Amino acid sequence: MGNKKKKKTIPIRLNIIFFAVFLLFSALILRLGFVQIVYGDEYKRELEKTEDVTVDTSVPRGKIYDSTGEVIVDNLAKNAITYTNTGVSTEKMMETAEALAKYISKDTKKVTERDKQDYWILKHPEEAEALVTKDEKAALAEKHTDSDEYNSEVYKLQLNRIKEDKLKSLTNDDLEVIAIYREFSSGYKLTPHIVKNTKVTNEEMAVVSENLDSLKGVDTTTDWDRQYPFGNTLASVLGSVSSSEEGLPAESLDYYLSKGYSRNDRVGKSYLELQYEDVLKGQKEKVRNETNSDGEITGTEVITEGKRGNDLVLAIDMELQQTVEDIIEKQLKSAKQMSGTKFLDRAYVVLMDPNTGDVLTMAGKRLVSEDGKTKVQDDALGNITTSYNVGSVVKGATVLTGYNTGAISPGTVINDTTVKIGDTEKKSWTQMGPINDLTALMRSSNVYMFQTVMRIAGAHYVYGQPLSVDAEDFTTMRNAYAQYGLGIRTGIDLPNEQTGFKGTDTSVPGKLLDIAIGQYDTYTNMQLAQYISTIANGGNRMEPHIVKEIRSPVSEDGELGAVVDSIEPKVLNTIEAKPEWIERVQTGFKMVAQSPKGTAYTYLSGKSYSPAAKTGTAEAFYDGPQKSNYKTLQEVMNLSLVSYAPSENPEVAMAVLVPWAYNGSVDNKANLKIGEQVLDAYFDLKKERQKDK
Repeated sequence: MGNKKKKKTIPIRLNIIFFAVFLLFSALILRLGFVQIVYGDEYKRELEKTEDVTVDTSVPRGKIYDSTGEVIVDNLAKNAITYTNTGVSTEKMMETAEALAKYISKDTKKVTERDKQDYWILKHPEEAEALVTKDEKAALAEKHTDSDEYNSEVYKLQLNRIKEDKLKSLTNDDLEVIAIYREFSSGYKLTPHIVKNTKVTNEEMAVVSENLDSLKGVDTTTDWDRQYPFGNTLASVLGSVSSSEEGLPAESLDYYLSKGYSRNDRVGKSYLELQYEDVLKGQKEKVRNETNSDGEITGTEVITEGKRGNDLVLAIDMELQQTVEDIIEKQLKSAKQMSGTKFLDRAYVVLMDPNTGDVLTMAGKRLVSEDGKTKVQDDALGNITTSYNVGSVVKGATVLTGYNTGAISPGTVINDTTVKIGDTEKKSWTQMGPINDLTALMRSSNVYMFQTVMRIAGAHYVYGQPLSVDAEDFTTMRNAYAQYGLGIRTGIDLPNEQTGFKGTDTSVPGKLLDIAIGQYDTYTNMQLAQYISTIANGGNRMEPHIVKEIRSPVSEDGELGAVVDSIEPKVLNTIEAKPEWIERVQTGFKMVAQSPKGTAYTYLSGKSYSPAAKTGTAEAFYDGPQKSNYKTLQEVMNLSLVSYAPSENPEVAMAVLVPWAYNGSVDNKANLKIGEQVLDAYFDLKKERQKDK
């Protein structure tokens, strides 16, 4: 018998596999067909959805309080209507503008000729097309191969050929539509843009809210404006905020965009609002928008809740600030009634805690003429942005520099008699004869300071002979003054602080002598406040600051949140002087205010708060707004006063500066009158509050 052949089983198994694959593919094809037929439209819509870039919605800024908890800058809520440009077509945007115009009134003052022309072309496409001939289009097409350039040139021709009569046919309703469309088109994609936020009535809010489904991209919300309960008090220091129309300032656009701002965000434009922008701006609400292929928003999701900015608590006491401003205003007006005051138009006062640098008051007023009437403007910023020759108030620094260099020592006697360098005579307001350092401060001797600075320079003085000094001697004096904050930035937490002007002529010996009595270089009133605070506290130059605390926001009106950051006192430097030397100058300053021959005795003696002070009168040249009226330089007198109280353990330091106070021989004493009343007001307010407690 022959062997039987074995059956081959491999082909059978392959057939089974092929059949199984066939079944699976059939099932998949059936399933795909089912999905396409039954759910095709739904899945198509889902695929057309896109998750766009997260949108940041702005929030109200932080509030600003004074040192007693009074609100200085608040947020005033107001109705607003917004539009979010999702990239829809121009036609759809115009349809929405026309629909919204039926529900709200819109100011048309900002509608331009170009806006009207764009609207007319959009509403009359066939007529607009006919404004450019076929031959002209052919010529343009040959010249501009790029389609965008071609369309732009055609559009320019259309604009130029729209006659006035066509635009005159536009009705007031048309103009309102144009004004609304103008706002729509000026917004940035997927960023809510304010269409109207002024005088939005409750009725307008209600009817727009009811019709949001038919107003694609439109929404109702709450906007805010900065509110100032104290009016113009301290207005220049508080600064300003850009409007939603202004948005980010052009000069800082890249900076803000790099920090996540939107182009139409409102930001601080000046001073405190600008300086503390990072604190006040708040945390934006982050929203993710889903849009369909037509650019319509189909859904939103809040990713992060928004929170308004942190609050600032200032060191400034607004009740005291207002009182000081009233004093300045009254004294300015009173002094203007006296002779020789044609140039007088401003005065400044700073009150500071000499131990911490807290700026308790920063006041300035300026008289301006408008429509033939004299008005008063806030000029608090003048304390840091303008500088003047300040006169003898700097003599405390001169004496201490003399001690430190060994030029003089406590008790050194110098004969106060006329100093003559070549043909130039320099002297004090009266000849005092032999005097020591205390008397020199008390009676404000110029000659004592002249002799001191000549000794500092190592110059050999002979009456009537030339004097040899060099540029290094000027540098020595200026470096010494800088220890007190004179001639350098004080470090105050405000932008645009000026340092003053340093005289450039170092070849004239008399100019060095002038520095020693405050009549060559110029200083700001804030520098004077830092200088007198340094002497008052025993030698520490404190950094002045307007802001005292940063606090978290709370919802309750008038309530302060938890402290986020506290501005601690900062010592910038300690002057090079022995404690007994500083005490010696402090004694001299006390004598200025409390000894019968002191230059401030008439105004500051007998006070329960025991002040110390130094007066100043500087011969200067007028360089104010009226200078163009005169062919020659006009000589004027600047008045100043620095003080602190009590003379033992001082709690407040004061600087008063009255530029161009008078010309001629009649001293109106505006510096002393203002200074006395300001110190009285400070201690009266303190006593009143203690009584209330």
